Amino acid sequence: MGARVGADGNKAYLPVAGRPMVAWSLETVSQVPGIERVVLVYRQGELGLAGDMVARELPTARVEFVEGGESRHGSELNVLRHLEPDIESGGIDVVLIHDGARPVAGPKMFARALTAAREFGGAVPALPLPNVVTTGLQEPAAASTLVRVQTPQAFRAAPLLDAYRSADRHGFEGTDTSSCIEAFTDVAVHTFPGEMHNIKVTYARDIAIAEHLLATLRAAGDSR
Repeated sequence: MGARVGADGNKAYLPVAGRPMVAWSLETVSQVPGIERVVLVYRQGELGLAGDMVARELPTARVEFVEGGESRHGSELNVLRHLEPDIESGGIDVVLIHDGARPVAGPKMFARALTAAREFGGAVPALPLPNVVTTGLQEPAAASTLVRVQTPQAFRAAPLLDAYRSADRHGFEGTDTSSCIEAFTDVAVHTFPGEMHNIKVTYARDIAIAEHLLATLRAAGDSR
C-alpha cells in the first residue's frame, strides 16, 4: 500500500529514478547467479498492471506471477503453494523473499543470503541499532543485541514450506518470514551484515533518498 508514501495506489509501481520501483529489484535478482526463477507477487486485481510493467521494463526477463494474500504472510503462503511441486521434488532448494519497496539492494546481498541459507538453513540481513532507549522492561536488552532486519531473507525451501503449512493449520501470521520459521521449525536463522543503503521506501522523502543512492551507485559502477 502507498498511504504513507503519499501514493493513491500500489507504491511498488511509483517511479524511482525513472522506472517503477519494483523493476529495480526484478532486474537485480534476474542477474544473480544461482537464482533460477523469479516470482512477482501482485496485489489482488493487479495482474494486468504487473504484467504490463514487466513487459515494458524487463522484456527479456522470465518472471512468474502469483496473486498476493491479505497480508505479507498470506502472500508468502501463496508463493510457496505455487512453488510446492518443485520444492517437494527437490528442484528448488532455497527460496529468497525480498520486499519490492527496497529497490537499492544489490546482487551481492542476494548472493550472500543464498550462500548463508544453504549453509545454515536460514539467512537474514541485519543492522545494529545503536543508541536505542528501552522503557517499561524489567531487563532492558543490551543495545548490542538489538538489530534492524532487512530483506532479502533466504531459507531452505522444504522447511520453509513445512513451516507455512503448520502456520496455516494453527492460524499463525508471522511478522516476517523468519518469525514463521522460528515458530515451527528448528532451523537456525543466521544473520549476516545488512547494508545502510538498503533502505525501505516508506515515506515520500524516501523516494528522493533511493534515487540519490541509485544514482550514486550507478556513477560508481554499481558495485553492490
